[in-house]
Amino acid sequence: MWIHEQPTWPKFSWNNEALAHKLAHIHRRQGHLLGRMQEIGFELKREASLLILTNDVVKSSAIEGENLNPEEVRSSIARQLGIEIAGLVPASRHVDGIVEMMLDATQQFSKPLTKDRLFDWHAALFPTGRSGMHKITVGSWRALEAGPMQVVSGILGHEKVHFEAPRADRLEKEMLDFLNWFNTTDTTDLILKAGISHLWFVTIHPFEDGNGRIARAIGDMMLARADNTPDRFYSLSSQIDTERKIYYTQLEKQQRSILDITEWLEWFLDCLGRAIYNAEIILEKVLFK
Repeated sequence: MWIHEQPTWPKFSWNNEALAHKLAHIHRRQGHLLGRMQEIGFELKREASLLILTNDVVKSSAIEGENLNPEEVRSSIARQLGIEIAGLVPASRHVDGIVEMMLDATQQFSKPLTKDRLFDWHAALFPTGRSGMHKITVGSWRALEAGPMQVVSGILGHEKVHFEAPRADRLEKEMLDFLNWFNTTDTTDLILKAGISHLWFVTIHPFEDGNGRIARAIGDMMLARADNTPDRFYSLSSQIDTERKIYYTQLEKQQRSILDITEWLEWFLDCLGRAIYNAEIILEKVLFK
């Protein structure tokens, strides 16, 4: 039984006591990093944010096996943010679309997440209406005619199904429930909410392609709300790319499990902690200046 087939789906539960120490540790590291970045000048802060945003976009695509040119990504971010940098290279329409989605998620983090906004993100990811050589439904939920949405590995005839998403005819209600929860202020810690939203969205898998990248953009949007700033100084996607095999193992394990998601959130918090630690190392040259 997949997690979305549980009778009480999507009523997630978790053990707050088991997560309290890890969550407090994240808040301390997060506060320390953001505090250090606030002490440096505007130009250096912008340089740091540009570096992290570039890594975030490149690594989020790398998780899906797509290798983007970092210089194109950097140029696209700088241009869209109005940052004047010498020697910018032209960026492809595809790269511009990915960057546009990520910047909309993080720069406009306080705006509600809506169905139309998600459709715009999806259209930006697939400007030609194709994923590789295959034509897909763009800017809309996946259609029933497309068949079951499965995550599969292995050679033809010996495939292994790692996950099967909810049927397409459930998507309107599934996404309405998700968006209502995402946009509602409650007592859930925003960092935990980032981990929950990542798992919840990628489990619904509402699009024919691009679900992983959009799930990570949604997570970054909630983390920006937690930081209360559009400036990004750590990249969760970079750390997930480093831990890619464990990431997929944790997702599959939780999606085959019950609605207690404590184990997923423990891994998410640990991964985020390592992302913040590694960001401090990456930004050391900027901080040294």
